[in-house]
Amino acid sequence: MQPGNTIANLIAALLLALMIGGVFLLFGRPLWPQRHARMIVLLPIDTMTTGSVRKACVEPCLPARFDLKLAPARPPG
Repeated sequence: MQPGNTIANLIAALLLALMIGGVFLLFGRPLWPQRHARMIVLLPIDTMTTGSVRKACVEPCLPARFDLKLAPARPPG
């Protein structure tokens, strides 16, 4: 292999690295965005609203209707 080919390959690799670095500097952010955690806040359970366990029932007895205003809104996404 001739020294001219080695120098040409080295300059080509350096030019490619500078172009990739320039793209990162130009756009100011990485190509793959960071993943952010989504937090969901759970309310404490109110047994009188959600349901009750009675000795007369084999399984938990649930009320006829639920109050949806107590539940948090579903996060977007």
